[in-house]
Amino acid sequence: MADNRIRFGTSGWRALIAAEFTFANVRMAVQAIAGHVKSAKKHPLLLVGHDTRFLSEEFARAAARILHRNGIGVLLCKGPTPTPAIAYEILRRKTDGAINFTASHNPAEYHGLKFSGADGGPALPEVTHDIETRAAEIQSRAEASGDAHADADQVFETADLHATYLARLLELVDFKTLRAAKLKFVCDAVYGCGAGYLDRVLTDQGIAVFPLRGNRDVLFGGHGPDPSQANLASSRQAVLDSGASACLATDGDADRFGILDSDGSFVQPNHVLALLYDYVVETRGWKMDAARSVATSHLLDAVAQSHGAKVHQTPVGFKYIGELIKKDKIALGGEESAGLSIRGHVPEKDGILACLLVAEMIASRRTPLAEQLRDLFRRAGAEFWPLRENLHLTPDVQAALLERLQQDFTEFAGRRVARADRTDGLKLIFEDGTWLLLRLSGTEPLVRLYTEAASLQDSKRLARDAQKWILQ
Repeated sequence: MADNRIRFGTSGWRALIAAEFTFANVRMAVQAIAGHVKSAKKHPLLLVGHDTRFLSEEFARAAARILHRNGIGVLLCKGPTPTPAIAYEILRRKTDGAINFTASHNPAEYHGLKFSGADGGPALPEVTHDIETRAAEIQSRAEASGDAHADADQVFETADLHATYLARLLELVDFKTLRAAKLKFVCDAVYGCGAGYLDRVLTDQGIAVFPLRGNRDVLFGGHGPDPSQANLASSRQAVLDSGASACLATDGDADRFGILDSDGSFVQPNHVLALLYDYVVETRGWKMDAARSVATSHLLDAVAQSHGAKVHQTPVGFKYIGELIKKDKIALGGEESAGLSIRGHVPEKDGILACLLVAEMIASRRTPLAEQLRDLFRRAGAEFWPLRENLHLTPDVQAALLERLQQDFTEFAGRRVARADRTDGLKLIFEDGTWLLLRLSGTEPLVRLYTEAASLQDSKRLARDAQKWILQ
């Protein structure tokens, strides 16, 4: 039997359409959010947005009706809208938050709901816990919030976020440098919300663009809307054929990025984060710290040290990095899962901005990303090659692993452990600077395995040794 409890993960509530993500459960979740926001303010105002997924518009309108019945003001986003555009609009209009229907980069059979507070960032754990508790109480009372399709002719005030968000990007990106370089870029929206935003701002600024997968396809071409190396393989030929300097890609709700270099090779998000941090410190004059999740490359640490700064480490989840952005403590913060934001911007991942900063960096330095990365390794004094794998476990292996991870480690697979870090899961840092991280999923029987070494071969070897240890 499906578990119909509404539970928020690192970035909202996601579930299978028609199994757990149903109109009935959406009504409960929105009713719970309504109760939460009204506990703090008598007449709140919320944005309601959605991505390009199956039934997205219908879920958004159902949510708007429920909020209206609860005396909450509603601004309904016009058309599929990127998560970072919604985050910026929260701050610009000073709303009390937003409900955004998106499952981000997950496969087509999933849908999801993100709740952001008045600060524009993802809801913190204490907020999502309150919403979960309220939803469980509603479910236990079998309390209905009304028919999701009732009042279908009700009209809500709409908000088109194109103009205001694109104007914000003009303030953050050096388009003069981009125009002067006369470069070309492939823009791959992967059938998501980035279409009409990333390609449009570049085109409006006179920069040559070759758009890909900008139409709506609720099946995402048979793949999830994830700008991963595998999913951008089809874009490689477009880069080579067009002579573009890069492929700039975004995921389903445009909060994540994916980059191909001028030769069509995939550039790891970990490496992009370090390159961009180095670039913004140099070009913006921000002699400030950086932030990364515990699962993200230590290359960022080496770059920060080269600039006389340090890195703030957080648990996995951009909400923690967002808190540092809000406090103006960092120049850039990011996660290995291809999310970043910068000083003075929203405390939320912005894949569109990330792509534009990459384009600006290429235009400014006039060199391919691979060459820039080699120079960064040289200045950092070492190479950093991270790797991530998901290992599916049987329930008994997962239960045993949970207990084994609690032990103290002085060595692991023949390697001396310099220190253990339990910020989020178990991270073992070895004497030579290589490391591994094991994080058990809280919702499914799998462990996420992260490794980093001075070569991809060594990182793979460490991952193999970790897999043997997990399964022994």
